[in-house]
Amino acid sequence: MTGSVEGADADADAESVPRERRAVVAKRVDAGDADLAEIRQLAAAAGYEVVGELSQTRTEDAAFMFGEGKVAELRELVRRTDAGAVIVDNDVGPYQTFNVGGKLPEGVEVIDRFTLILEIFGQRANTRKAQLQVELAELRYELPRAEAKASLAKRDERPGFMGLGEYDESVERDIKRQISEIRDELESIAEKEEARREQRRDSGFDLVALAGYTNAGKSTLMRRLAAEIDVDENADRHPDLDTTAESQDMLFTTLGTTTRRAEMEKRDVLLTDTVGFIADLPHWLVESFESTLDSVYRADLVLLVVDASEPVEAMREKLVTSHDTLYERNEAPVVTVFNKVDRLAPGELADKRGALSGVAPDPVAVSAKTGAGVAELRDRVEAELPDWERERLVLPVSDEAMSLVSWIHDHGHVDEESYASDQVTVDFEAKPSVVARARSKAAGLAPAEST
Repeated sequence: MTGSVEGADADADAESVPRERRAVVAKRVDAGDADLAEIRQLAAAAGYEVVGELSQTRTEDAAFMFGEGKVAELRELVRRTDAGAVIVDNDVGPYQTFNVGGKLPEGVEVIDRFTLILEIFGQRANTRKAQLQVELAELRYELPRAEAKASLAKRDERPGFMGLGEYDESVERDIKRQISEIRDELESIAEKEEARREQRRDSGFDLVALAGYTNAGKSTLMRRLAAEIDVDENADRHPDLDTTAESQDMLFTTLGTTTRRAEMEKRDVLLTDTVGFIADLPHWLVESFESTLDSVYRADLVLLVVDASEPVEAMREKLVTSHDTLYERNEAPVVTVFNKVDRLAPGELADKRGALSGVAPDPVAVSAKTGAGVAELRDRVEAELPDWERERLVLPVSDEAMSLVSWIHDHGHVDEESYASDQVTVDFEAKPSVVARARSKAAGLAPAEST
């Protein structure tokens, strides 16, 4: 068994940061070295200042998660740093939480990985849909714990078993009822959003979704690709869409979906930014945000954004997990985007392309920060979107025909428009549904001719 402890002196920032927002982060792994980088980022995203960290390599202890000796080290670290919270980068059971908390100084809160993520989600939830999804995730997290507490309390005939409060069948029923009600409301919201997506497709728009792990630079890339006009998916205006906003190096700056019109040469594209993926999310948490992920699953094209400045193995792991998530339900093509190439040393990009060719055979390399490679990405988006149809309509010169020509300009790409004394010829490309509607409209113009 191995482990490490690091801490700062308690008086370093004690005056500027309230005790309850000072945290020690801890992690246990079965083998190898514990990586605490992500949990530090998550803690910062939730508003905590990390004042110490602790790790251990050993099998899980059923009572404490860590070994008892390591818990004693944790207690001393908390005292030395005057921390008000311990954030554990593991899925800690309710009784492990209780046991560890009992060994710590009074008033210190024990927070596991998923409770921390839910806290961040709750802080970012600015729309009814986002708030419902957070509430659903919290209830799904609590349900098995309520069931376990009720079972033990009933077995021991002690409603307040281990200080966990009264849990009985009525608590479980109430949680299940709330879950059902939230699901119903989310389904109603999802139906409205699907209708909105179909309206946009009928108007000639292709739908492109940005996906990928949090902090990969999706929001910065969206700002780089987007036109000035924004089309909010659910009235949740993303702060990065403000022209004065800075993209933040922080996890979960995007929780809801935000849609903007992208600048392309030929096609009208709506680009949607969604909540970022994060490692080791349990199934119940992913399911809680399923309606947000519908923007990815139901897109015409997905841009999978990867932080190219990370080590190859970290990139590979995230690519594999992202593919599992995307290809489970998504039928649209996926284009991998290696972002942040401005951070790479000469030759490093080529090495990473070669090492990751099996999971990212033809990535587009860009820097959303500097704009490098973005023109190539626009070309790739247009090339990968579903094929358009070509059509040539010969129309009589009339007010109705001019209105149709204007409509075709709005919904497709006109290659040529020519006029004779009594007719106008329009050669254009558009989505099959738009071509069909143009033919139908032309058929109502007498005398009309289509070739």
